[in-house]
Amino acid sequence: MKKKSNLTLFMKQLIRSLKEEERFSTAHIYQSTLNAFMLFCKTDAIRFNQMERSRLKQFENHLRNKGCTWNTVSTYMRTLRSIYNKAVDDGLAEEKPRLFRHVYTGVKANTKRALDAKDMSKLLSASLPRPLPQSMKESRAWITLMFLLRGMPFVDLAHLRKTDLQDSVISYRRHKTGALLTVEIPPAAMNLIKRYQNTDSASPYLLPILSGNRKSEEEYAEYQHALRKLNYDLKQLAVYCGIKLNVSSYVAKHHTISI
Repeated sequence: MKKKSNLTLFMKQLIRSLKEEERFSTAHIYQSTLNAFMLFCKTDAIRFNQMERSRLKQFENHLRNKGCTWNTVSTYMRTLRSIYNKAVDDGLAEEKPRLFRHVYTGVKANTKRALDAKDMSKLLSASLPRPLPQSMKESRAWITLMFLLRGMPFVDLAHLRKTDLQDSVISYRRHKTGALLTVEIPPAAMNLIKRYQNTDSASPYLLPILSGNRKSEEEYAEYQHALRKLNYDLKQLAVYCGIKLNVSSYVAKHHTISI
């Protein structure tokens, strides 16, 4: 890697390398961190010597004042710390012991996400006073499948391949860890799969969440769009069902754990 003279250029080169390695989630975090820090610094040419304890504390305060959660603050700070350490190792930046000591880099437990059994039943299967839009029906099907398939994360549901389904069993690799998992499909889940299964013979995917005809980086963006849409629809569905708690794609996993 050709050495870069400032933090901005160094981060941009790391982002390019991550994309070449198809590590799009990490590249997205790096890019979001860079965008937020450039906005705070009011420059797109941040020098390594501008990385001072006082500036980082001001950045933390800036993020909190803009409504960022502590976990978002931590993500940005841990990203900056990792990148600064890489720059030190490459001889681009001065080593500054405990540079990030006074900013938050931990992980705070989120508010309980699990719904009680009554609300979960409403979300998945309650009759509603008016018909749902088609897109919301699909989102309800996805969250139901995630729940029935042992709290399967949405990223794994979206990337299930047709070849993963054999009779009444799904065998797939976790998108996050690569671990091989096997799940027996209960009848209710099989009915949903048959109803919504992908009819596009050119697509490798079992469900029509991703098109299957995009390049890797475009597919990552397509997945992010699908995830945002699911979370939006679930919030609307919660209103339809009279559920007052915040609902997101995590609810299937957390409810499965809670029972």
